[in-house]
Amino acid sequence: MRRFANRKRYALIQRFKSSTAEGLRPEARKMISEEVKVIHPSKMESPPPLWQRLGPVSKGFNAYGRAHNRRPYMTQICSSLAIYFCGDLLAQNLEGEDYKYNVWRTGRNMVIGGICATPSYMWFIYLGQSFNYSSKILSLGVKVVVNQIAFTPVFNTYFFGMQSLLSGDNLDQMWERIKRTVPVSFVNSWKLWPAVTAFNFTYVLPKHRALFAGGVAIGWQSYLSWLNQRVATEEKSHTSLAASTLEI
Repeated sequence: MRRFANRKRYALIQRFKSSTAEGLRPEARKMISEEVKVIHPSKMESPPPLWQRLGPVSKGFNAYGRAHNRRPYMTQICSSLAIYFCGDLLAQNLEGEDYKYNVWRTGRNMVIGGICATPSYMWFIYLGQSFNYSSKILSLGVKVVVNQIAFTPVFNTYFFGMQSLLSGDNLDQMWERIKRTVPVSFVNSWKLWPAVTAFNFTYVLPKHRALFAGGVAIGWQSYLSWLNQRVATEEKSHTSLAASTLEI
């Protein structure tokens, strides 16, 4: 049976190869080509990846990829500025209708995002090139755990510490801000980022990983900005209450 299938496959392939030389009509060549594809699946063309079949979204991905290939670091910085701008804008909109937009708060977030853009990019390049074992599941699991344990606490400490310093706090106040925000944000990051990191390293091309993570980070930065503002407000209320008590 296998010998017969091989003969049929060979005969069809030979007909397909000779069809152009014999000058067969296009319809006949197409029919033979379809038969070859059925018998010989390797002749079939694989469909393009999903991100290339999304119309305008695909054009945006392609444009980002070209810019990233030409100037990767500048592209990362510009992307980070946009992400932190949108994240804080969303966070301020969630404060309620009575909240007045604070442009300096958005500026602080963009400065923080611009500074950390290149180190974050280099970290994910390192993570993608490291911890690659024979088992894909093991490799992915190690990458997720290393990212959560090594990167997340350092980044969150940097984010909240810089927020405090750029707001005019001293080192003691900065340390108090870190103690009140980093543990909470670290615990909550386990609810989101392991799944994002696993999907990113499994399905997203390396040059598009930062863009995908950035899209998710808009929501995450909104949460961090909201958490930072809530703690800052509580600290001001506590300071005002302590000052009133001293005056009494």
